[in-house]
Amino acid sequence: MSKSAIETAPADDVFSSTFLLGNVGAPFVIGLAVGYFAKKMLRTALFLAGAAIVLLFAGEYYGIVKVTDAELMNAATAASQAAKDSGHFLLSRLSTITTRGVSGAAGFFAGFKLG
Repeated sequence: MSKSAIETAPADDVFSSTFLLGNVGAPFVIGLAVGYFAKKMLRTALFLAGAAIVLLFAGEYYGIVKVTDAELMNAATAASQAAKDSGHFLLSRLSTITTRGVSGAAGFFAGFKLG
């Protein structure tokens, strides 16, 4: 295929390399990067939350603070709801990159799996 045939491909040619790269490839790569980053940040946040809980338990053991199970459960529920909201925000934003949004969301899940 000559260079002029690629440049003059009709806009409705969904199998052209220009269409596929712009509407499928790039959103997938963006979603992949966002998903990978989200998984790494989630792991870091869980690590820090675990360290804070261990410090609270140690402080309770030495009589510095008092932690009830209900307060701990409320904090865990609020944190999990915040994580769900941020995940929903990221997916809804990625789905607006292309007309169908499938490529960006698929990239997000692939990146989340890789992370």
